[in-house]
Amino acid sequence: MTAVRVYVPCDAAALSVGAEAVAATIMTEAHDRNLDIELVRNGSRGMLWLEPLVEVETPGGRIAYGPVAEADVANLFDSDFLAGGDHPLAHGLTEDISYFAHQERLTFARCGIIDPLNIADYEAHGGVVGLKKALGMSPDAVIDTVKKSGLRGRGGAGFPTGIKWETVLKQDVPQKYICCNADEGDSGTFADRMLMEGDPFTLIEGMVIAGYAVGADTGYIYIRSEYPHAIATMKAAIKVWEEAGLLGQDIAGSGTNFTLHVRRGAGAYICGEESSMLDSLEGKRGQVRAKPPIPAINGLFGKPTIVNNVLTLASVPTIIREGADYYQNYGVGRSRGTQAFQLAGDVARGGLVEKAFGVTLETLVNDFGGGTLSDKTVKTVQVGGPLGAYIPAHQFDVDMGYEELAAIDAMLGHGGVVVFNENVDMAHQARFAMEFCEIESCGKCTPCRIGATRGKETIDRLIAGERSDENLAVLEDLCDLMTTASLCAMGGLTPMPVISALKHYPEDFGLQKTAPTPETVKEGM
Repeated sequence: MTAVRVYVPCDAAALSVGAEAVAATIMTEAHDRNLDIELVRNGSRGMLWLEPLVEVETPGGRIAYGPVAEADVANLFDSDFLAGGDHPLAHGLTEDISYFAHQERLTFARCGIIDPLNIADYEAHGGVVGLKKALGMSPDAVIDTVKKSGLRGRGGAGFPTGIKWETVLKQDVPQKYICCNADEGDSGTFADRMLMEGDPFTLIEGMVIAGYAVGADTGYIYIRSEYPHAIATMKAAIKVWEEAGLLGQDIAGSGTNFTLHVRRGAGAYICGEESSMLDSLEGKRGQVRAKPPIPAINGLFGKPTIVNNVLTLASVPTIIREGADYYQNYGVGRSRGTQAFQLAGDVARGGLVEKAFGVTLETLVNDFGGGTLSDKTVKTVQVGGPLGAYIPAHQFDVDMGYEELAAIDAMLGHGGVVVFNENVDMAHQARFAMEFCEIESCGKCTPCRIGATRGKETIDRLIAGERSDENLAVLEDLCDLMTTASLCAMGGLTPMPVISALKHYPEDFGLQKTAPTPETVKEGM
């Protein structure tokens, strides 16, 4: 009799709610009942409200059960779950669950489906095809494909990936580097971690293709120290690829050399900024570098360097495998392909949603997310991390794209979507933005280092009702200074949540609804 395959995630989110105990209990229960099973530790499907999500492979497909607690396991066996039996925790076929079925999974196509460290499983699901195809193309052709696909940096800046690669290719020097920025520090974001833990080979494949395209033979993955599982998985994945002849010298007999290393970050939010990350990789304190020169010309150890984030590099294998037009056909405007949106905060169904650009915030929050977990009214959503704008419910019809969000004075960032209910105090949220910048600033430039401190103090005075008109004018001036004069986006974007909170929720600051905001003041100048 063939062993029944049972999947229990090894993803950090699943582990945090008991997946390890569930997996161990399933094995014990099967042994005690003399049942033959094969336990596969897969990545998460991204439906985090159902974790630990246990799946059983049946002739009709994989049946999902969740959230499964250790105490539920015996009852699942009693209900014949190994044959897909009915149970209160059963959700039917995983692919038919509405949350999952209505996504467009390109970058995360294998996440939660394969064994993350099984190279045969990876290849059986389309892996390595992009790399082998790229090795048969010229570097110029690879970069041209990436350019035509419309891929832009998924780290938040949205810079065209192909143009950055082309700049590095044109540098006529013997040493170049590929650096993956996996310092995923934005609140409410977890897509990088999910991919590294659930499908690490996709990231490796994208980095090898990038190295071949620009003439780099060395790569580094800079992972935040708070991601121990991702670090361990990426290190193990690199060894698997080296043993398979897909990393190191003469990759797949192509004559191409590429070595890959994992480096642990020290927990500084500022190292999410590319030049600070490069300083950290060099063993220095992470501080923002003045530009120019840009990293593509003078980067790691003074050499031309590609700096892309996890999702950018992980998108490349699909683009090369399927072609530029395939990827270009997803999206809206200048935002092409898909984005991994991450739903967090007070939301009923938190998790990862990969959708083509152009999906509305309304669809993400209320259709996928199911509204608030607390059943309270949604007051606002912060998109783009702790320095992103607060978007009120009347603007939820906005298409999620770079330019579309910019048109309402917001930004996409890394795709984090944090939901706040009616009880949130927006004045305190604005204060948090300034305090966050005060703590996390690298300290190199005065507008960021001092502006955030003065901003926090000024908001405190507004909250206390002290000379509101005068303090509002000071806050507006500080926001303008930080936006225009900060050395990097850390200080430059800190005013965004403050300005949006003032604009949409002046009453939380003790101001009249018609009170002037930074936007209306500028319009009147």
